[in-house]
Formats: sequence, structure tokens, C-alpha cells
Amino acid sequence: MNPWLTVVGIGDDGLAGLNASTQALIATAELLVGGDRHQAMVPTTAAERLTWTGGVHRAAETIAAWRGRRVVVLATGDPMWFGGGANLARIFAADEMTVIPQPGAYSLAAARMLWPLADCVCATVHGRPIASLNLLLQPGTRLLALSRDGETPALVADLLTRRGFGPSVVTVLEHLGGACERRFEGIAETWAHPRAADLNTLAIECRTGPRPLILPSVPGLPDNYFENDGQLTKREVRAASIAALAPLPGQTLWDVGAGCGSIAIEWLRAVPSYRVAEGNAARAIAIERDAARCAIIARNAASLGVPHLEIIHGEAPGVLSNAPPPDAIFLGGGTTGAGLLDRCWDVLAPGGRLVANVVTVDALAVLITFHARHGGDLTRLSIARAEPVGRLTAMRALMEVTQYQGTKPL
Repeated sequence: MNPWLTVVGIGDDGLAGLNASTQALIATAELLVGGDRHQAMVPTTAAERLTWTGGVHRAAETIAAWRGRRVVVLATGDPMWFGGGANLARIFAADEMTVIPQPGAYSLAAARMLWPLADCVCATVHGRPIASLNLLLQPGTRLLALSRDGETPALVADLLTRRGFGPSVVTVLEHLGGACERRFEGIAETWAHPRAADLNTLAIECRTGPRPLILPSVPGLPDNYFENDGQLTKREVRAASIAALAPLPGQTLWDVGAGCGSIAIEWLRAVPSYRVAEGNAARAIAIERDAARCAIIARNAASLGVPHLEIIHGEAPGVLSNAPPPDAIFLGGGTTGAGLLDRCWDVLAPGGRLVANVVTVDALAVLITFHARHGGDLTRLSIARAEPVGRLTAMRALMEVTQYQGTKPL
């Protein structure tokens, strides 16, 4: 099939920034797709116009009805960087589409800042929670972020300050590549600039204050990083559990009896979405019967950089039929519940991993029986921490945990 769908990256300089052949494609299109800002850059032609009102998938249905005719989609800059091209490439085949990129916001911002683009972390809060930046803040990181609107710089400065990154330098780059291009900068903790232009990109040089909240990139965050009511898988056991669950891109975890959500949160942090192909990020479902704990899970997910964690309020196994099929399941409590282990094993994808932690002898008996039927590994985890005993220090043991790890046969 000859490509009939052309996605054109267009900069803030509009049609003037495109070569003659690309301008001809736009001028002769039968259907012209794009947001209001891009549509306004194109003078009246014979083309029918379509905006993104109703979302990408609804627009894609209309585009598909024009298959074989001349369709041009206008996107910002490089359409394959969080743009229309990336979305449409998941719907239409490669032999149907042609993508013509322009320098995108990341390339232009890196050029203005003289930052090697390969050394930058590129993210977006356009259509995503600003709390997702919590995953990316590390001392010395150079972060380029697409803004949602003109309020974004002030909101990001506030987030940086609350995380202990108040000395960070924030540069706002407005209308990159256009006649109205402008930049200004400031320190996050003393940010006093008025609202920026809605079309802006942020360049953030992360610097720490005296008490920053540093989130390591490996599993096993300190226990005090999680708000909890006592239902928390302890740091050392949590690190071992995440290793056994083996997070992979594109896979889904069920955290059954999630408590404060620590396992689901660490699973998502182990395969951050900005490091994998868009649409192939890991997914986690926290299942918790206590409504107050569901609220705790949501707050923890936001503060630790994974606000996209999905939360189901309800009791297993009853609510499990509403959850997406899992590639990995973690059971941190309630393993003795009637048929819960068997139900989880039945719905687990072939090759999927099931990990269950227990502390009581009753639950251990259930695990031993389950292990005898399905195989796998049983491991005893014993942790002791140094604590004061009067004026001295002694090792105080935590409750021993028995961990079951099983992989469902292919």
C-alpha cells in the first residue's frame, strides 16, 4: 500500500519553516487534521478539516474512513516525541504512514541551553500529572519538560521546593523557533515570575537544598518514605519481593491486599515509562479493601513519582474479575483466604510470577500445600536491625517472613 497518511511536524514559525514539497502536501490534502493552533497556520484550501476534539482514538476512526485518500496530520515539532505521530503509529501500519519531522521542543531547548541532548532526561507534563516529575528528580539531572500551560513553571517550582530541590535553576523557553521566542529563568524556591505563555518548555538543572528527598532508582526505598498505618512491607523484604516479581516493560502487576501500595509503587518505579517505548510501560493495579488505605496509596503514588498507579477498592477474590489480566501477582496478606492463591494462579498469564509473603503458621501451612501442588521456591527471610537497648545497641529481629515464588508453566 502506498502511504496515504502523512504526519507533518510544524514549528512555531508555521508554514514558513517547511520546505516546498511539504507545503505542497498540505495544500493538496483532502483531509487536514490538527489542533486549532495548527489549523490557523494553514490558509483556506479545499481540504475538509478535522480537529482532535473527542480525543485521538475518535479522530483516528474518522481518519481510517479516509484510507487511501490524501490525509495530512499537523503535529508539533517532532511528531514521534509525545506527539500525534506516536499515537497514530500505534493505530495505523508503517506502510500507510509517512512522518516528516521538524526540530522538536527538546532539540530546540537543548540547543538554546547548550546541553547535550543525550545527557538530558526528556519528560512531559502536558496531559500528565506534574507529580510524575517526582520520579525524575536527582542531583545534577538536566531535565527538559513539555509544559501543560502557562501555570506549569510555577507549579514545577513549588514541587521542586517541596522535594528539597529548591536551589534548582528553572528556565522557561516560550514559543521556541518562532517570532515570539522568549526565555527567562529563576530559582525554584524564590520563583516570582508571572504566568508564562501557554506554549513553553522547561529546562531544569536539578540542585539540592540541605534536606532533599532523594529517591534511589533501585527497589527498597526507606520505610519512612511511605505514609502507612502499619500495613507496610518492610524495606529489605520489599526489595527481595520486587526482585522475585521481576518487573518488565509492558507487563501488569496485581498487588493484592496492597496496604500502603509499596510493592505496586516500587514495581512501577523499576520500569519507569520514560525509559521504554511509549505504550510499553509497566502497569500496576493496587487492590485494597480499606478505603482509607486506598487514599494513602494514592498519596504515596503521587509523592513517589508514579501517579498513574491504578487503585481498585474492594476485596479479593471478588473484585479480581474487573482487573486487567496479570503477568505478576503479589500477595502480602490474606493468603489464607478461601481459594485466593488458587484463583490468582488460575488467572496468571503463562510464564507469569506469583509471589506471596506470610508471617503466621496458618498462612505458612497454606503456602506449603500450594507449593506441593505447583512447585516453586520457599524462602525464609530473617531481618534484624540495630536498636538502642538502654545506653547500648543490640540487634532486634523483625518478624520472620516466608516467601513463596512460583512461575506458571508456559
